[in-house]
Amino acid sequence: MQLSDQKLGLYTDFYELTMAQGYLSCHKQNQQVCFDYYYRTNPYKGGFTVFAGLQDLLDMLGDFTFSESDIEYLSTQGFETAFLDYLRDFRFKGRLFSVKEGEIVFPNEPLVRVEGNIIECQLIESLLLNILNFESLIATKAFRIKLIAGERLFADFGLRRAQGLGSIHASRAAVIGGASSTSNVLAAKLFNIPVSGTMAHSWVQSFDNELEAFRSYAKTHPDNTVLLVDTYDTLHSGVPNAITVGHEMKAEGTRLKAIRLDSGDLAYLSKKARKMLDAAGLDDVQIIASNQLNEYVIKTLLRDQNAAIDGFGIGTELITGKDNAALDGVYKLSAIDSELKMKFSENTEKITLPGRKQVIRYLDEEGNFFRDGIILEEEDPDNLPKIYHRVYPEKNTDVAGHQKESLLELVFSEGEVLIPRKSPQEIYRFLEQRSQQLPEEHKRFISPHIYKVGISEKLMSARNALTTKLKTLHRENK
Repeated sequence: MQLSDQKLGLYTDFYELTMAQGYLSCHKQNQQVCFDYYYRTNPYKGGFTVFAGLQDLLDMLGDFTFSESDIEYLSTQGFETAFLDYLRDFRFKGRLFSVKEGEIVFPNEPLVRVEGNIIECQLIESLLLNILNFESLIATKAFRIKLIAGERLFADFGLRRAQGLGSIHASRAAVIGGASSTSNVLAAKLFNIPVSGTMAHSWVQSFDNELEAFRSYAKTHPDNTVLLVDTYDTLHSGVPNAITVGHEMKAEGTRLKAIRLDSGDLAYLSKKARKMLDAAGLDDVQIIASNQLNEYVIKTLLRDQNAAIDGFGIGTELITGKDNAALDGVYKLSAIDSELKMKFSENTEKITLPGRKQVIRYLDEEGNFFRDGIILEEEDPDNLPKIYHRVYPEKNTDVAGHQKESLLELVFSEGEVLIPRKSPQEIYRFLEQRSQQLPEEHKRFISPHIYKVGISEKLMSARNALTTKLKTLHRENK
């Protein structure tokens, strides 16, 4: 059985199914619930996260059903007949409210609100976390690279180092974060992403000499000739041979597009290669760099060493989200029917926020991000004078009179996607526009300024009242 033949109902953790069967046997299947998706800490010790993966999640929800072979498999795992019959007709018909894909977001604020019956909301938990956590992580990494690369292009070269089939969604997320293209041909086809690639050292090694290899490649790809010049000796062989081919191509009415450096001291080699190319009259030939690059290396190359690099191919560090293995996104129950719910902890910072909520983004007088406020859904944001620190309420901010935006919008209901499909490039353009509204101090790589997210007084009161109630119940049940 190929993965492509599968429905997605089994794309979940086992405990989701055991709980779902329990809900059915306890006659809870009609309870209407609300779950919140949020994350706790910005990755890479950064000041923000790029929200990504929403469109993939919505697409996958349509296939989140159970085939007959899935039902047969689950029967071998001890699930009851009544539950298996329930799953035969299962389809997610709940509602999702979400921030826009490509939005810049911050810790501990609801990014997706899921509403529906308790079984359907529980079953999609792992799928939602898997897709949103991973794509948001990679998009954030890509955008950090883009912040340093600026107008210079960079390509996703990470397929061979990615975590299996995760490479497909990772390439999409990389473009959302600012990558101009991908070497991953399947991802390029699926998401209409520009595809790019040059040659490997094996191409050069397969010929009797480097010049013959370059000439053959230029003849085969005259409109997109990028020559890898470090197989033998970058400055004494690779670049001189590339110059020879560049002149031959110019005489034939074509042009050498770029050379690629994949080893050695990239700053030193790029500057030497630039001088050689310019002296040979090939000042329009670009220099592309690859080899274990990340935002910190690129920053050093461009800003500290003035490397003559026009673009980058980035693999491992981008596509794996290095140095963060995962985004710590979570999915927490906040309401059952009209009853507020929350996870209680002795650590106030880990107490979840109850109820159905909206996120309000307040802007300053210049239209830049000022604060985010989490409020209860029924509250009128125009009548909220202040937002409060969720742990230290004596710290509060006057938000009256500030321009504001509601970030959560209805995106999925009754099996239908309610927002238009956008390409990864369109989502990046939205991210780029939002980035211009994010003050620079939040973009620093080292000790970025912490963006303030507060809660409304009514939400704070609801949380405190529920905390008191839970403490009382806990003491009574001891």
